[in-house]
Order: sequence, then structure tokens, then C-alpha cells
Amino acid sequence: MTTTPSSSLHSLAQALVCLGLCTPLLAQAETASEPDDLPALSAAREQASVVGVSSGGYMATQLAVAWPERFSGLGVLAAGPWSCAQGSLSLALNQCMMTRRGAPSLDELESRHQRYLELEQVGSAEALSQLRAYLWHGEEDEVVEPLLGDLLAEQWQQWLASSDQLRVARSENAGHGWPVRLPSEAPPGPQEWGDCRQGGGSFLLACDDDIAGQMMDWLYPEREASDADEPSGAGEQSGELFAFDQSEFAVKGLADTGYVFIPEGCEAGECPVTLALHGCQMNAKAIGDTFIRHTGLNTWAAAHQQIVLYPQAENSMANPQGCWDWWGFAESTWQLSPQHDTRNGTQIGALMAMLDRLQAVPEQAD
Repeated sequence: MTTTPSSSLHSLAQALVCLGLCTPLLAQAETASEPDDLPALSAAREQASVVGVSSGGYMATQLAVAWPERFSGLGVLAAGPWSCAQGSLSLALNQCMMTRRGAPSLDELESRHQRYLELEQVGSAEALSQLRAYLWHGEEDEVVEPLLGDLLAEQWQQWLASSDQLRVARSENAGHGWPVRLPSEAPPGPQEWGDCRQGGGSFLLACDDDIAGQMMDWLYPEREASDADEPSGAGEQSGELFAFDQSEFAVKGLADTGYVFIPEGCEAGECPVTLALHGCQMNAKAIGDTFIRHTGLNTWAAAHQQIVLYPQAENSMANPQGCWDWWGFAESTWQLSPQHDTRNGTQIGALMAMLDRLQAVPEQAD
């Protein structure tokens, strides 16, 4: 059951603002001191996952397709099929958010995938077929048409070894964003939280729906929560959220500071990692710590000993709304055919380097 948005976006600026998500107002989660380096934590090399919303959902799929052997699970909220934009901003706006130029062709995108496979620019079809995937879309999404979420699901049905590895979730009354069950101490201001159909300032949707918990339980079925009835956004999480110096991973489009949630006990090693990718205008500069604290991921992670990495995209003239590079802006100025959706993609390389760091063994002090 899909719906077609009744309104369309009338300008590039408005489209990019809304694809992830308009301006907001929470205090920065920055620490007063300079952030430290991202630590080596001997994180588990198995069972890593990548999840994202909107532009972060597009980037999450790019990561999973490029490096499927490094991940066990993928979660995508409010995004369309892999490589939809094909390196074109025009296609991104007119075929991958709205479908004014018609729906993207899955056959055409599969030809692109096969070409990348032949060039060894993405992971093997066998590795890709072993992932678990959770895909969510709001039926009232007026930013990324629900039809595009249906096409993403169809794409993964073709790739996965079994339909038992895929869960497709739809919410009839939800709009564009990340549905949450608000904690009791959540601030009530309309610019911090959206209602279920409108994104407010943060595009965390107050749907009283624990999408983070549902998604993570699906991606890690062997690690079901013992406290499954506890709302993911409620209470204090047992762990710490740290700012880290992201500039050492510097590529076009990345901010200087990222964040990582480390549950108690994970300093000792062997905790899996989830990369959580915000949407446009959901970075810390735009909405403070709202995304990195209130999606529900941290509470699930604390209960299940899971590290959550929150990389940050930056705002710039080329990328005014702080989106992840799902259409090629980080490379198209110097590359006629940007490889943003391959292993050669600059942002993909930086994100994988962050995962490598967390999975590395700490150097022993002399």
C-alpha cells in the first residue's frame, strides 16, 4: 500500500532541506575540550551493521553493497534503491525523491551493479546474499515517495539468499524521518520533535513506535532483548557518548567531529559495531545531540553490548544541508563518473576507516 505525495518540492534548496530534514534547535553535544582520537577498542570483527535514515539510508546501502563481507546487517529508513541517483543530482531530485521523471529502473541499476562486480568495485554477490536487512518507510512520506521504498525492497529481494533475511516495515500514518518512542524527560518543544506525520526540527517522529528496537532485534535475532518491553528511548543508558576527532579521516563532506556511544564493558573489546548515519540537516551542527541520543539506538546498544558510531557529515557550498554523498557531490568536480557508490568512494573509504579503527587492537603502552 503506497501513497503519492500531494505536494512537490519547487526548488533545489527546498528539496535538499527536506530530504533530510529542516533546521532545528538543540544545544550542541560538543564537549568543552578538544575531542580525542577515535579509540581502538578491539571491537568484534563479526556482526557489524550499518543503519541510516534518508540520505543516511542511501549511504548505508552503498556501504553494505560495497563491503558486504564486513557487515552482517543493514537498516534503512525512508530511502530508495541502491545507486538510484547514478552520480546525477538531477536524478537524485527528480527520480529518487519524487518520481517526476518516472520511477528508477531496477534493471538499469542492476546492470550498474553487475558492471561494478566485474570491476571488483563492490563486494561479491555471495557475500551480499548473506546479509539481513530491515527496511522501513512511512506511507505519508512527502519527501521520498513510498514507491521508492518499495523498489528498495524489491532490489534486496533479488539479492538476498532467502526472503527470511528481509523485513519490510510500513507505517500508515508516518511521514519522513525516524519514528521514536519519546522518553519521559524529552523536551516538548515543537522544533525538537515532529509529530508522526511531520518532522519538526529534528525529523525524529513522535509516533510512539520503537523502530530502533524493532530494527536491531531483526538484525540480531540471536540477541533479543531480555527487557524487550522497555522503551528504547527511556531512561539513562548504561554507557558514555564521546566526541572524537573526525578530521583525521578527512574527506570532502565530513565534519571535524564525530560521536561514538560505548556501553559499559565494551572498553575491554569484542563488542560489535553499528554505524548510524543521520539524514540531511540531522547532523550535530543542525540539531545538536538529538539524533545521537534519542533514536533509541543507545538504549538497545547498552542492553546488548553494542558500540554505536555516529559519523557526521558537514554543511558546505557543495552540500548545504549536510547530506551524505549518495549522488556523487564529493567526487563529481574531478571525476566524470563519480564512484561514490563503490569501494573507491571517498566517503565510503573514510567510514570504513572509522570501523577499522574501532576493530583494531589498542597499542600497548611502553
